[in-house]
Amino acid sequence: MKVAVLGGGHGCYAAAADLSEQGHEVRLWRRDTAQLQPLLDRPVMTLKDEAGERDIPIAKVCADIGEAIAGADLVLIPSPAIAQQDIACVMAPHLTDGQVVFLPPGTFGSFIMSEIVRGTGNKADVSWAETGTLPWLARKHGDTVINITTRATRLPTGVYPARNTDHALDVIGKVFPSVERCEDALSGALMNAGPIIHPPLIMMNAGPLEHFPAWDIHNEGTQPSVRAVTTQLDNERMLIREALGYGAPHFPLSDHYENDQWMYGDRSSHSKLVKSGDWREKIDLHEHRYMREDTMLGLAFFASVADWAGVDAPVTKGLLAIAGAIVGEDLRQGQRTLASLGLDKMNREQLQEMLHAGRA
Repeated sequence: MKVAVLGGGHGCYAAAADLSEQGHEVRLWRRDTAQLQPLLDRPVMTLKDEAGERDIPIAKVCADIGEAIAGADLVLIPSPAIAQQDIACVMAPHLTDGQVVFLPPGTFGSFIMSEIVRGTGNKADVSWAETGTLPWLARKHGDTVINITTRATRLPTGVYPARNTDHALDVIGKVFPSVERCEDALSGALMNAGPIIHPPLIMMNAGPLEHFPAWDIHNEGTQPSVRAVTTQLDNERMLIREALGYGAPHFPLSDHYENDQWMYGDRSSHSKLVKSGDWREKIDLHEHRYMREDTMLGLAFFASVADWAGVDAPVTKGLLAIAGAIVGEDLRQGQRTLASLGLDKMNREQLQEMLHAGRA
């Protein structure tokens, strides 16, 4: 299958290498041409995982996004949600009927990017899909080297507009057989694990993160008190899903630590993450994506949906307030709340219809 991979982060490089090795025709694009230059000069990635280390040729490395998207069956964007607006603007002229755009994960980016593209005048019937996590736990080990610690085994996915779900999941399933159907894009967005796992870890480890040159929030930072807060936060996420009528499975995050039912399957996935050492890092509480993406966008989105659905979410709002105190902003009025998206005045029936049919 022809797959365009848009972005230059850990997930994007994991996608390019892993999908190329599986036999897909991958076209990799990123905005920063200077950072892309090593792959433009020699389109080969070194993939490291439990099977060893090997070189993987990439079919096409592109400085031009149109070249990457042209003829692609699947447009894969494993970039942080903070990049979605810019990517949507530059990709808008190039999307055509029938293409599927997949955001792993999305933070409701499926709706937002669709609105941006539609606003440019492109009315192509594109399917926008999002899931709950990256398909890989991965970190770059160099300009052309990617280390994959583990791969997802379950990818609960919602599609916008939901009328295109069969088509979108058929296309995505040819690349990611682990894809599972969610009711719609909002259901898929409420599977996002980032706003559940990362805000408690960075807020409750704020002292060590600011004091030490590097700190592993998934190792010494994951203590019983942190787990207790994460579990309650996740319970609030699941209450939101239930209030909106979304069915099980809700993929409780506790499964990630306790059994093999979560998105990464193998119950040892957390220990693999810790053992790799790739997540022992310096996290800037003002600039890191765990704050900018998972908290300021993702957690604020969850809080706004909780208010709209009439769900009490004290831990969600408490963590958001603490984060706001750290960065000096009122995060309740963020860029990715239902109010900022113009959806808060809809009733449930109106929102459900829009999620199914898309904008007129």
